[in-house]
Amino acid sequence: MTSQVSSAAEQADGAVVGEQRKPAGSKELRRLDRVIIRFAGDSGDGMQLTGDRFTSETASFGNDLSTLPNFPAEIRAPAGTLPGVSSFQLHFADHDILTPGDAPNVLVAMNPAALKANIADVPRGAEIIVNTDEFTKRAMSKVGYPTNPLEDGSLDGYSVHPVPLTTMTVEALKEFDLSRKEAERSKNMFALGLLSWMYHRPTEGTEKFLKTKFAKKPEIAAANIAAFRAGWNFGETTEDFAVSYEVAPASHTFPTGTYRNISGNLALSYGLIAASQQADLPLYLGSYPITPASDILHELSKHKNFGVRTFQAEDEIAGIGAALGAAFGGSLAVTTTSGPGVALKSETIGLAVSLELPLLVIDIQRGGPSTGLPTKTEQADLLQAMFGRNGEAPVPIVAPRTPADCFDAAIEAARIAVTYRTPVFLLSDGYLANGSEPWRVPDTDELPDLRVQFAQGPNHTLDDGTEVFWPYKRDPQTLARPWAIPGTPGLEHRIGGIEKQDGTGNISYDPANHDFMVRTRQAKIDGIDVPDVEVDDLSGTANTLVLGWGSTYGPITAAVRRLRAAGDSIAQAHLRHLNPFPRNLGAVLKRYDKVVIPEMNLGQLATLIRAKYLVDAHSYNQVNGMPFKAEQLATALKEAIDG
Repeated sequence: MTSQVSSAAEQADGAVVGEQRKPAGSKELRRLDRVIIRFAGDSGDGMQLTGDRFTSETASFGNDLSTLPNFPAEIRAPAGTLPGVSSFQLHFADHDILTPGDAPNVLVAMNPAALKANIADVPRGAEIIVNTDEFTKRAMSKVGYPTNPLEDGSLDGYSVHPVPLTTMTVEALKEFDLSRKEAERSKNMFALGLLSWMYHRPTEGTEKFLKTKFAKKPEIAAANIAAFRAGWNFGETTEDFAVSYEVAPASHTFPTGTYRNISGNLALSYGLIAASQQADLPLYLGSYPITPASDILHELSKHKNFGVRTFQAEDEIAGIGAALGAAFGGSLAVTTTSGPGVALKSETIGLAVSLELPLLVIDIQRGGPSTGLPTKTEQADLLQAMFGRNGEAPVPIVAPRTPADCFDAAIEAARIAVTYRTPVFLLSDGYLANGSEPWRVPDTDELPDLRVQFAQGPNHTLDDGTEVFWPYKRDPQTLARPWAIPGTPGLEHRIGGIEKQDGTGNISYDPANHDFMVRTRQAKIDGIDVPDVEVDDLSGTANTLVLGWGSTYGPITAAVRRLRAAGDSIAQAHLRHLNPFPRNLGAVLKRYDKVVIPEMNLGQLATLIRAKYLVDAHSYNQVNGMPFKAEQLATALKEAIDG
């Protein structure tokens, strides 16, 4: 049955098929509904830039797309080695897609290491474009090739295009006053030009980008543009590429609006800025650089015109300490990090819980434990976010599902923080952070009003009639305490990590008061208003529910589509709010005989679901630093349905 699932899935997700026709010239033009391309090379070959430029032109053309950058953690891994391989995968289509694709239809391999590191993912019959100049005896032996794979028959099942990219790039740039080494650096632009010809991508944006990027070095800009054009012309004239391909825009996929390609970290940054504007609060980021969260610090530092202040601290503890101080001072305060940094910030998060101040803690999850896999993705910080503090210190948790959804998730996290006066965790991950997809730019009137009312004067009357300010007198609906800006006359109050007396905020060691305060802080989190979880159950007769959270949304949804295309009935639900859970979640879970929870960890959400709802949830887990593949999930879910 697996083969039937896979076959039907290919059609559901958009198979690489299409009509053929002859263009005005002599070369055949073949129309496809989707393509998956992977650029792979050495860390110094510019694969991320190449993939990013191809993606930008694809977005401007109007295709739906999803990307998967994959690169080493080392700043410069040893050249020509397997650990030093960097790749960028792009899936683009004329219809709605959800993942970067399971396997590339085209692999561009810049050296033997890139070929060896990626060939296992390439299906038979796929196209492989190889830079033959790099297949020297020394380079091949470095990665364990005893013979030349381009000549020993090991690639006979593929459509291999041997191209001397380096030599042709150097030849194309001989009129420029560049050394051979300098000229060779432009070979990624030659490859980009060739692929742009093959798939009829626009070129104006890339040429404009190169002129801007190298504005202070016009000779380098001109050389890169020349290499880019040479690659395009090579595709047009060579007999080795007899076919070019066309993937039409996804004109019926997107609602009307203005779209742009956006990565998760960029969308998150824009969401934070939008939240600060909607709350009418200055945005303050206290952060220490850490992969893969650093891009947020880099991006927010560019937006001082929106009242954004960024502070690159000397360590993780200083970063969150400064952010909490900014929250006390009346800012929308943010700290960004990844898993190891969360561990260092835990005491200050507990302090924010005690002080009951709004603070956004953004965790871009990566492989762990400890330093782990800095550039690989994982979902293994959920239990740390839930319980990783001393004492009873509950914190709301929000998780985006796609790169573009990071914008909305940031606004939602800010809403909860300022409304309920609490630190909030936002759990993104490396897959979302670095991946990209089209995003519809919202109108400002679509965004929620997040404005808050600061305390202005006394809020409590003593028995003797004296009016005073009680910093822990709560809103009866939200249980939030008043937010008093330092320096406001009459609102002086004590802060600190020692337990407070209810209402007055004075230091209290009274056992009954501590019990009351602990339960009140928990009740505040439990009472947060979050939307009900929505269930996608087209048939209404499904017995199996697949429940996910965070970045597993794309692979799960693609797998569900594949199963339904094959005639199977399955329901799907995805959680944005992980603490508190949606109020209808328990009732939803009880409607199904089987609940399957795929996670990029060893079953953390499943543990919470079992504990809270006494549901025998089944885990399907992966912790290899990469996102799930749709076919892999479809097979596992099919087994659950039939089991």
